Amino acid sequence: MDSDQITGVYAKVSGLPAPLSAHVSEEQLPEVRLYTVTAEWIQSDLVQSARLRYSQQWTLIADSNNHRSIRTVLPPGPCTPVSGELLSEVSPIHGLRAVIRETGSQQLLQIWDRHGLRKCLNLSALNIHGRVYDDAQFGCLRWSECESKLLYVAESSRSASAETRPGESASRKDRSVYCEDWGEALTDKSVPALCVVDLHGGAVGVLQGVPPDVSPGQALWAPGTQSVFFVGWYHEPFRLGLKFCSNRRSALFRLGLDGHCECISGDNLSVSCPRLSPDGSTLIYLQGRVFGPHNQCHSVQQLDLKTWKISTMLDVVSRPQAGEFAGVYEALPSHCWSADGQKVVFSSAIRNCKDVFMVDRRTKKVTSLSDKHQRELEDLSDLSKVYGCWKLLTVQRDLMVVCCSSPNSPPMLRVGFLPSAGETVNWRTLQQPIMTFDYLWTALDVTPPSEEDNQCYPGLDFGAVLVKPSRVVCETRTPLVVFIHGGPHSQFPAEWNSTTAGLVELGFAVLMVNYRGSTGFGQDNIMSLIGQIGSQDVKDVQRAVMTALQSDKTLDPKRLAVIGGSHGGFLSCHLIGQYPDFYRACAARNPVINAATLLGTSDIVDWRYTSAGFQFSYDNVPTAETLAAMLQKSPIAHAALIKAPVLLMLGGKDRRVSPHQGLELYKILKSRGSPVRLLWFPEEGHSLSRVDTQVDCFLNTVLWLRQHL
Repeated sequence: MDSDQITGVYAKVSGLPAPLSAHVSEEQLPEVRLYTVTAEWIQSDLVQSARLRYSQQWTLIADSNNHRSIRTVLPPGPCTPVSGELLSEVSPIHGLRAVIRETGSQQLLQIWDRHGLRKCLNLSALNIHGRVYDDAQFGCLRWSECESKLLYVAESSRSASAETRPGESASRKDRSVYCEDWGEALTDKSVPALCVVDLHGGAVGVLQGVPPDVSPGQALWAPGTQSVFFVGWYHEPFRLGLKFCSNRRSALFRLGLDGHCECISGDNLSVSCPRLSPDGSTLIYLQGRVFGPHNQCHSVQQLDLKTWKISTMLDVVSRPQAGEFAGVYEALPSHCWSADGQKVVFSSAIRNCKDVFMVDRRTKKVTSLSDKHQRELEDLSDLSKVYGCWKLLTVQRDLMVVCCSSPNSPPMLRVGFLPSAGETVNWRTLQQPIMTFDYLWTALDVTPPSEEDNQCYPGLDFGAVLVKPSRVVCETRTPLVVFIHGGPHSQFPAEWNSTTAGLVELGFAVLMVNYRGSTGFGQDNIMSLIGQIGSQDVKDVQRAVMTALQSDKTLDPKRLAVIGGSHGGFLSCHLIGQYPDFYRACAARNPVINAATLLGTSDIVDWRYTSAGFQFSYDNVPTAETLAAMLQKSPIAHAALIKAPVLLMLGGKDRRVSPHQGLELYKILKSRGSPVRLLWFPEEGHSLSRVDTQVDCFLNTVLWLRQHL
């Protein structure tokens, strides 16, 4: 198979659309009730090397006697491209649509109604603030209750945030002054500001009163229109990277339009995702620890806006029971409340899967809403009927819109009404994916032997997902690619993954490992990795590989490769150094190679201390002890033993893991005459996320694996 054919396979599996968001509206007619579901999708186009966004709309006809029973789903209308839209939000009463749109260098605020464009403001020309934030970390676009105001976050005007001496212009004074940003993937975010548009008069203003040591974001209107809630991240004494890091010191604030600001949540906590109940009586938010693991299990806190008392709705789950709810590990959707304000709906990792859950505020009982468990009981032998990943996009008017997928089934939309007590959800599929794939997949549970048990957190297990072709080619055993996630505190759920699908389509089996430290297994599992990197996680991956080989004799133990990015690259390079005769090839994206030399170059310096088992503080100065421990826990300590050919893929603008990490290994392997190849992407960051970059990485990885397996 030549390069064009491999690229064609990747185009096939990566070009399938995935839903980003959804909105629900309803209309009561004389005999029926209509629900309109509007979904926004994203799709990669290799021809243009771009990601395209479009919207699609479905009409659901509910039963005349039971509004919670969907009688008919009408075929969707044509897909409508969404060009240049950064943010959009539909108003709760009149269905007005606010859009922040980018055209060239200009950012516009548009208000649309059923008759067309009602209002348009050129935010760039007004020069009140800098660029509007459209990222998930800070960004928001919120309607006030009366639908006369809009709230969003933008970069402060540099002249407004600078202090100037008499007779000195701000532009000249600041020309060479270093300005901190919020790190990897947020390099254009430095000093965010809360902005309000008065739609009646067209005035745009920046809210005053935000504490100077705080960066605001994730804002929403408080009941009434005289104050707003926001999350503030403390940026003193200096900023640490925020992307993928939910452990940053932050707090929930209330800011009056008169400039009075007060902190609501406790000190030395990490908070995010404030969500107001439909009746305006309760605000919930996620809360976690500061420092330590940069992703973790969160608690859900609720603030009674009448008494201003905070209580815990859902606590951190330290060690879940088998099959039970394992905790909250990801952001809440912007709409997550039931219509009566008594239930909260969200999705979260649970072992090797992801599920949709509902918690009752009164009883605090958590219920799984997917039909995954029911189908497993019906037919344990046929996982093709089970969606391994359920992700909630929205719940509005008690109608849930979820994205479902599996390793052999691309993303699709399903809808269902919140159930009453004792009932199950009657899920309806809006549209099947354009194609499914004849792959076999299974979730593995792995228990470490006693000698690999963690003495501080004994008795923990972990998991993996094995995906392979349904038929063995030419009656030979299938080569196995071990795919390791980064993070390290993240997860490989049993969902659609274009890299995995592409490899399986080309005849490889893929083992995606959720080693101890991954999300979905409880907080103890996450904490067990602290101070144990390069040892516990390496042994876990090797244990998972041995488990897969022993349980599936169609896999070829003589043709094994390992791939991964970031911490997954760290583990990939560890494995070929610690087990030099076991793996035949390695492909690593932006891997951590030498934690000691990474210490001063990463935007998350706190993790470098924590991962090695040391306490972090802002005024830490490296000692010989810490540097020695970091070096000992790094793949570079085993580099001289590496025999497997190594493919490295590095982003020249990576702020999380400096590309010089990969270059260190490259030079060592070159000096020893070991097979090594390096791909350099000068404009890429840590995620190597551009469409053309991902094509290059996949193509070169496959060619490398085929050459050496």
